[in-house]
Amino acid sequence: MSAIASFEEFNLNRQLLNAISDLGFERPTEIQQRAIPIITGGQEVIGIAQTGTGKTAAYLLPLLMKVKYAQGTDPRAVILVPTKELTLQIADHAKELAKYTDLRIMPLYGGVGPKAQAEAIKAGVDIVVTTPGRFTELYLRGEIPTRLIKTLVLDEADRMMDMGFMHQLRKIFEVVPVKRQNLLFSATFGERVERLSAEFLEFPVKIEITPQATAASQVEQELYHVPNVQTKINFLEYLLRHHRDTFTRVMVFTRTKEVADNVFNYLERKGLGPVKVIHSNKGQNSRINAVNAFKDGELRVLVSTDVTARGIDVFKVSHVVNFDVPILYEDYVHRIGRTGRAFQEGKAITFVNKAELYHIEKIEALIRETIPVKELPEDVVIVKTPFEESQRIAREMDDQRRRDDPEFKGAFHERKDEKKIKEKERTEKRAAEKKSNAKKLAEKKNAAKKGLGKNSNAKKDAPRKYKGKKFDSKKGKA
Repeated sequence: MSAIASFEEFNLNRQLLNAISDLGFERPTEIQQRAIPIITGGQEVIGIAQTGTGKTAAYLLPLLMKVKYAQGTDPRAVILVPTKELTLQIADHAKELAKYTDLRIMPLYGGVGPKAQAEAIKAGVDIVVTTPGRFTELYLRGEIPTRLIKTLVLDEADRMMDMGFMHQLRKIFEVVPVKRQNLLFSATFGERVERLSAEFLEFPVKIEITPQATAASQVEQELYHVPNVQTKINFLEYLLRHHRDTFTRVMVFTRTKEVADNVFNYLERKGLGPVKVIHSNKGQNSRINAVNAFKDGELRVLVSTDVTARGIDVFKVSHVVNFDVPILYEDYVHRIGRTGRAFQEGKAITFVNKAELYHIEKIEALIRETIPVKELPEDVVIVKTPFEESQRIAREMDDQRRRDDPEFKGAFHERKDEKKIKEKERTEKRAAEKKSNAKKLAEKKNAAKKGLGKNSNAKKDAPRKYKGKKFDSKKGKA
């Protein structure tokens, strides 16, 4: 198939083409070139492409063409996504593309009361963007009519199936019409997930732009060996302080909520922001406001756990910093895909301690490339690893080796066994001593009993004294 150089070649209506022009999209990406004609033709599609390549528009444009204009009150298309943030983002993107139409596009998500959403549905909706949980909740309350749904889209399909949504998805598939078009899109799509997708896809066309889990080519990757958390903080401060002109819109990813909060507090205290933090403990409004502020350029730094690793589309993110290496290796692809979007260049920097090297090897195998290693700048202060952190890293490395080799017994395991052996020896020794003492005591008592018996007879036969005189027991008198 020859390359499509312009959106005009898709035979989209003028309203959509005007919106595309307003958004500054000049030429379709590869996934859009291949997917849009097939979806427009009514076929079911599995779309696999690296993050940041325009997958959302690849299914939204033909969907908006299909729905065309507002009609009735019941929804005719449903887009299912795994998170609240992605729900809002895709709904906003759809509204931007449909701004010259009268289509009613509604995001539905948890964390807020369902009453207002139910009332909005009754007023009329054409396309619903929703999490599986909120869709199921509203359906069971009788608030979402499903009889007119003709298109079902699963975005981030692999994550939805991996995050325990399969039960809810199966319920949804049962209540929407059998005759419908199903579309699945994601950056990664493993064999197990593909087998699960067979439950609701019939003869799909699989469009794989690049091998799955491929890092975006426009993202420059760098890896630095950083021994501990304090040195990671020092390095992050160095980057933000000494490269203010280039580190203009930065996403910092951590593995845990606690580390995210600590990094945020440090950067804010040092005046390296404006900065905000988001993770699952943050309230819904707080998370939405932080993402919107970052999109609008009000923030320099957004610190986050992997809650924003997928799907959050922010234009011109200059850098992604992996403060911690993700242990779900596909998330590395999604994290670094927050930069280098829509033909823009970006840079992803990863900090790695000794224990995290194990995960880097797995990630490099997944993305089929080696991440270039760079030297830490001389001005970065490298501190000695605290004892507790050193112990934690050593334990983690032992666990990793044991995972790969069940026969392996690490240093901590050996110390633990030594302790057990010594404790056992002490217990056995105490038991033996107790037994020996008990035996000696028993022998002493037996000996005493025997001695007491002899003495008793002797005393019995011997004459007793009575008031200084001998007492004659036979006569009964002195």
